[in-house]
Amino acid sequence: QLQASGGGSVQPGDSLRLSCAASGRALREFTTAWFRQAPGKEREFVAAIRDRAHYAESVRGRFTISRDNAKNTVYLEMNSLKPEDAAVYYCAVGRAILSTYTLLSAYSYWGQGTEVTVSS
Repeated sequence: QLQASGGGSVQPGDSLRLSCAASGRALREFTTAWFRQAPGKEREFVAAIRDRAHYAESVRGRFTISRDNAKNTVYLEMNSLKPEDAAVYYCAVGRAILSTYTLLSAYSYWGQGTEVTVSS
């Protein structure tokens, strides 16, 4: 089971940290990813981590994905937020590999989503 949290309403340039807490299996055994879906748009890949981190080009340098094995939690630190980052963010877990980590179909378990609003 995945529990996503940390969303909120912020202004452009602000920061937020999302959390994805897992119960059951250890996240370090899997690839954990963040996807996001804005209104009227398809769900898109944001970042993933297993042995290393991977990022969508649109967030590279602003977002950081990390994992705390002791807490079995994956975080998404989001800095310099832009209005186009506004979306519902979902965490997902699966056995994605290097060639598939951006694909929704590579993930078997999904959290409930946490909403991020960025506006002035």
